Amino acid sequence: MSDRSQTYADSGVDYSSIDPIKVLAQKRAQETASNLNYFNASEMSASRGESAYVWEENDAYRSLVIEGLGTKNLVADEVRKYSGKTHYDTIAQDAIAMIVNDLIVVGAIPQVVNAYWAIGESSWMSDVKRSRDLIEGWGKACNEIGATWGGGETPTLKDIINPSTIDIGGSAIGIIKPKTHLVLGDKLNANDAIVLIESSGIHANGITFVRKLAENNPEIYKELLPNGNTFGEALLTPTHLYVNLVKELLKSDLDIHYMVNITGHGWRKLMRSTKSFKYEIDFVPDVPDEFNFMQQKSNATDQEMYGNFNMGAGFAIYVPENAVNQVIETASQMNLKAWRAGTVKEGSKQVTIKSKNITYSEESLEVR
Repeated sequence: MSDRSQTYADSGVDYSSIDPIKVLAQKRAQETASNLNYFNASEMSASRGESAYVWEENDAYRSLVIEGLGTKNLVADEVRKYSGKTHYDTIAQDAIAMIVNDLIVVGAIPQVVNAYWAIGESSWMSDVKRSRDLIEGWGKACNEIGATWGGGETPTLKDIINPSTIDIGGSAIGIIKPKTHLVLGDKLNANDAIVLIESSGIHANGITFVRKLAENNPEIYKELLPNGNTFGEALLTPTHLYVNLVKELLKSDLDIHYMVNITGHGWRKLMRSTKSFKYEIDFVPDVPDEFNFMQQKSNATDQEMYGNFNMGAGFAIYVPENAVNQVIETASQMNLKAWRAGTVKEGSKQVTIKSKNITYSEESLEVR
C-alpha cells in the first residue's frame, strides 16, 4: 500500500473542473425558460441547480430528471468472473435509483421511467442471461416505486462506446400534486433538524475511485470484509429506493422543508440549498465496511471520504423538530434506519461534522 493518499480527482473525476461547466450550462438553459409560455406553463426558477427541474401547469407541478448509472456495471462484470452471477438485475435498480432519488427531492412522485441503454456493438445483447437480468431488474424496480416503464432507447454507438460494455441511464417524469407538496428549500429555517436515512452502501457514486484501486490490485474485489462479504459483492448491493418513504411522508402532509439525495460530492451536498446556513452534524452513523476498506487501501483522509461518498447516509430530510420522530418511525416501517443527525443553524454557509473535525466551505460545492 502506498503512503500517498489517493483522492477522487486522482481517479479522473475532478468536480472542480466539471462543476463550472455545469453552472455555465444552467445559465444558458435559463434563457430558454420562456418557451414554456406556449404551453401556458412556467418554470419554477428556484429548481435550477436542484437535482430535479420543476415547472408549473394548471393542475400540478411536474418534474423531470435524466441520470446515468456511471461505471458500476464494470464492477459487476469483474465480480461475475468469480461469482457466476451477472448482477445486472441489481444494476438496473441502481440506475433507476439514481434517477428517481433525485426526482423525489422536490416532492415529485415518479410516474414514467424511460431507459437509455447504449452499446458499442450489438453483440453485447447476445449474452441472454445478462440482458434478461437487466430487463427483469428494471421492471421490478419500476413496480417497487409504482412507476410505469414507458420505453427507451438502445443506440449502438460503434467507436464511441467500448463494445464489451454498456452505458446505462434513463429519465423520469414526476408529478407534484397537490402543489403544496413542492419542496424547493424556501421553507428551510435555522433550528430545523437534519434527519439522515441510511444508505445500502456505496450506491452508484464513487465507483471510478474504486476501479482506480483495482488497477493496482486486480484481486481486490475478492478480498473479504469483516462482515464476510467480498469487497466486490458489497459494492454491488443495490441502491436504496427512497421513493416510497417520501411518498408516505408527503401523503401524511408532513412539513418537509428540504431534501437532499447524498450522491456525488458526498456530505457537501447537505448545503445544496441556496440559503446561507451552517449545517452542523453531531451524529455520524456507523460506516459500512466497504468504505473503511476503501479508506484503508487508499490512505484517503476523512475529509476526502465524507466529501465524496455517502459513508452510510444516502438521503437527508430537513424538518421542524416536532416532525423528526415521524420521519424516523416512517422510515423504520419501511426497514430503513434513520437518525436525527444535525441541525440547521445561523452562520456562514458550510457543513461541519463535529466528531470528525471536518468543515466543508460553501466554495467546495459549486453546483449552481
